[in-house]
Amino acid sequence: MSKETNAPAADRETPPGTPWEALRRPRFLWSLWPWRSLGYLASTVLTGTVLAVLISPITFPLLFLGTALEEMAQGQNHPTWFLAVLLGLGLALLLAFGPLVAVPVARLERWRIRLVHPRLRSGHRPTGKGALRWVRIRYTEAATWREFAYLLLLVVVFGSVSWTVVYLFALMGLFLIASPLITAFGETVALFPWEFDTPASTLPLVAAGLVLLLAAPYAVAVTAHAHAALARLLLDDRGTEGLRSELVEVTRSRARLVDAFETERRRIERDLHDGAQQQLISLAMQVGLARMDAPPGSDMERTLTSVHAQAKEIIGSLREIVHGIHPKVLSDRGLPAALPELADRSAVPVRTRVDLSRRLPVHVENTAYYVAAESLSNVTKHAGATGVRLNASLDGDTLVLETIDDGQGGADPDGGTGLTGLADRVAVVGGRIWLSSPPGGPTRLRAEIPCHPSG
Repeated sequence: MSKETNAPAADRETPPGTPWEALRRPRFLWSLWPWRSLGYLASTVLTGTVLAVLISPITFPLLFLGTALEEMAQGQNHPTWFLAVLLGLGLALLLAFGPLVAVPVARLERWRIRLVHPRLRSGHRPTGKGALRWVRIRYTEAATWREFAYLLLLVVVFGSVSWTVVYLFALMGLFLIASPLITAFGETVALFPWEFDTPASTLPLVAAGLVLLLAAPYAVAVTAHAHAALARLLLDDRGTEGLRSELVEVTRSRARLVDAFETERRRIERDLHDGAQQQLISLAMQVGLARMDAPPGSDMERTLTSVHAQAKEIIGSLREIVHGIHPKVLSDRGLPAALPELADRSAVPVRTRVDLSRRLPVHVENTAYYVAAESLSNVTKHAGATGVRLNASLDGDTLVLETIDDGQGGADPDGGTGLTGLADRVAVVGGRIWLSSPPGGPTRLRAEIPCHPSG
C-alpha cells in the first residue's frame, strides 16, 4: 500500500520570480537561472552597443564636446562660445529626439526583462490617431521621460557594467582554465606584470579560473537582478494610468452631477412658476373678487382683505424664490446682465464691474452666479459692511469672480457662514476659492472657475 505525501515547500520546483530569489536556492548552480541571467547581460551589452551607434547622430555634438575638453586638457585651446554652442546643441538634440528613441526601446526592454523578472506594464496612455497628437501626449507624460532616463543609463552605464561582469568572471575564467593549453602550443600567457610560458606555471591560473567560473553565476545573477530592478523602477507602470482614468471618470461624473443638479433646479423653478405661483395668483384674484362682494365694513370684508394681502405677500416671496433658483436673465443674457441685477437686489450697496468678452459655458455661469449670490448674502448677514465691490473678468480660460466688502472681517469657513459650501460648489467644476478676511476687514473672496466645456 503506497502512501502519497506532499513535498516540503522548500523542495517544490516552483520557478523563482527573480534572480535574487533564485540565488538563495540550494541548487542554483545547476538551475536555468544563471544561464538566463547571463543571456540577459549579454543581450544588454549588444543592445547598448547598437543603441550607442543608432543615437550617435543626436549625441555627436556632446561627443565632440568631450573630445574638445580632452584636447584642452592636453594644452589645445578652444573658444568658450564654441564649447557653449556644442553643449546647447547637444542637449537640444538629445531632449528633442531622445524620447522618440526611448519609447520603442522601452517596449523592447519590457519584453527582454522577462528573462529574469516578471513582466512589466507600460505606463503610457492611449493617444488615438495622428502623429502630432502622439507627440504631444508622449512628450508630456512622466513615463516617457523615465524611459528616456533609462535609455541614457542603458547606453552609458548598463552596457559597460554588464560587459565588465561577463568579461571578468565568465570570459576571464574560461581564459585562465585554458591557459595550460595555450602555453602547450608555444604561446605565452601574459597577465601584467606576470608572464607564463609553460603548462606547469599556469596551474595557479587554472585554480583562479575555476574560482571565477564558480563565482560567475552569482555575480551574473546579482548584476542582472540589480539591472532589472532599476529597469522596473523606470519602465513599469506605477498605477498612474489607472489613477488617471479614475480621475477623468470622477471629473466627468462631477460634471454630470452639476448638469443634473442644474436641470433639477430648473424643473423646480418651472413647477413653482407654472404651478404653485399661478394657483396662488388665481386664489388672490378670487379672494379680491369676494372682497368686492362683501358688505363694506363687515367682518367678512376685513378678513378677506387680510387674506388678500397675505396672498400677495406669498406671491412676492415665491417670485423671489423662483428668481433665486435660476434667474431668467441669466439664461437669456448671461452674467453681464445677471450680476448687475443681483447687485440691485442686495441690501448693501454694490458696485459691479463685469468684463467678459464672450458668453461662458452654462455650468460656469450657474456656478459663478451661485457664488456671487451667496457671497452677497453672507455680506448682508454677517459682515456689517456699508459697501461691496463685485468684479468678474476673464484671465485666459479662467473666470475670476471677486467680492470685496468693507465690513468687520474675521470670516471663518468653519463658522457656519456657507463658505465651505461655496468651496465645495466651485470644486465640483474644477475651480478654487481664496479667502482673505483679517479682523477689522476688508474681506476679499476670490473664485477662479475654469471655462472649459463640462462633461
